[in-house]
Amino acid sequence: MGSACFDAHSLWQRSEKPLYQSLRGNLRCHTCVIGAGIAGLSVAYQLLKAGQQVVVLDRERLGLGETGLTSAHLSNALDEGYVKIRSLHGQEGARLASESHTRAIDEIEDIADREGIDCDFQRVDGYLFLGANQPLEDLQRERAAAHEAGLTDVRLVQSAPARLFETGPALHYPDQATFHPLLYLDGLAEAVLRLGGRIFTHSEAVEVYGGHYAYVKTRLGHKVEAENIVVATNVPINNLVAVQTKIPAYRSYLIGMTVPPERVGNELFWDTESPYHYIRFVKDPTTGEDIVLIGGEDHRVGQGIHPEQHFKNLELWASRRLELDTRVVTRWSGQIIEPIDGLAYIGRNPSDEQNVFIVTGDSGHGLTHGTIAGLLLRDLILRRDNPWAKLYDPARLYFRSLTTYMSEAAQSTAPYSDWLSEGDVKSADQIAQGEGAVIREGLRKVAVYKDDRGQVHVCSAVCTHLGGIVRWNSAERTWDCPCHGSRFDCFGDVLNGPANKPLAPLEEEIPTETVSLQP
Repeated sequence: MGSACFDAHSLWQRSEKPLYQSLRGNLRCHTCVIGAGIAGLSVAYQLLKAGQQVVVLDRERLGLGETGLTSAHLSNALDEGYVKIRSLHGQEGARLASESHTRAIDEIEDIADREGIDCDFQRVDGYLFLGANQPLEDLQRERAAAHEAGLTDVRLVQSAPARLFETGPALHYPDQATFHPLLYLDGLAEAVLRLGGRIFTHSEAVEVYGGHYAYVKTRLGHKVEAENIVVATNVPINNLVAVQTKIPAYRSYLIGMTVPPERVGNELFWDTESPYHYIRFVKDPTTGEDIVLIGGEDHRVGQGIHPEQHFKNLELWASRRLELDTRVVTRWSGQIIEPIDGLAYIGRNPSDEQNVFIVTGDSGHGLTHGTIAGLLLRDLILRRDNPWAKLYDPARLYFRSLTTYMSEAAQSTAPYSDWLSEGDVKSADQIAQGEGAVIREGLRKVAVYKDDRGQVHVCSAVCTHLGGIVRWNSAERTWDCPCHGSRFDCFGDVLNGPANKPLAPLEEEIPTETVSLQP
């Protein structure tokens, strides 16, 4: 098998758009939205359509967040399954969940049509098939739960009419969809601008204050005063504990393999294994070759086996289950924020002022959850009734989900024992070029990265969120916090929240041959 030759952002490449400017002064508006992914721009779009003045701030340039790392399934077949959703949220909650995700797919299609967004949107069939040694009864129970949730067109088939592989018994979910996520994001941003909204990139929000004098402050000191604030940053940057304990962070891995034309289809696939696998077809943007994207291997951030092994496991699964042994031409991973009860948290931020709202906990359905957020937060901000408000309330914690809550909390707490452990190595001399390791220096832990030229870069190994010790991710050259999922690049700059500050520089160098202190 060959090595990867392009990544997610290359796969979802699009023509260059004009660069958005950073915020260079103070502004006032009705609503300030932090985050320009699909959730933030969907909220901005819906509020602008309702007549509000909206300002959107983003830390990076458009499309560099998790929206650009998705496999772009648009589905109302939820990862947790309707059997579990019903057990956690009741039959009415399951019905509202299916209703809202179905509406989200329709809304994306409507927006693309209304705004003239050429994003390759198309309706496709989806199939849920059994994992190894799993009984047919699992599908039968899921079909019954889906019917009770209102998805009465879900049916059990002997095998999906797929050319890629023989699925065996499967549930057929009609009217699912796929699209090009970054083309849609670009089109949504252009619609926001046409409606009078303002988008500022490279404008990192570092302070969020609600109440009568509500404002957002950027790292450069500029302020946006607003009547309402929406934090749509995948993981809230304004909430240390209240929600963080309910949204453990996972990494999900994807590989793309070439596939012979006679085996190409246009379906979506998911299996019932845990962690599950997911499949769709795309085109290589450079060669036009047919590619099958295969995802899975989800695990808690910083707590998996050696990261490289997760990619290898996907190749092994493709060889075993799909009988596919072709070239791997792309691979990447993305951040999945898992709510403890299977549904996102969309609404008022718990223990905060009434005019501060959040959207988080995508559970692998960030594209539809983000679109739901646009519709739901619009109604909450405009004080309209919305039937989904209670279902997605960020303050919820049901007795039926307490077991999962306690299990995830324990997994978040256990890695703090890294404070007491020895370092990964004794000195930087033991670190290979292109690798990193944590070294103990007296009472402190030091994150040491040796670049491809042999130069050593050091910073504190203490996560700036709640003090966990980061771990080196060799597959992606990142520092990952195993406690709450914050991720930093090899030099210590933030990649994923909840941390919103880089790893701290050290006051002194550690003994080594060549040291370049983190700036």
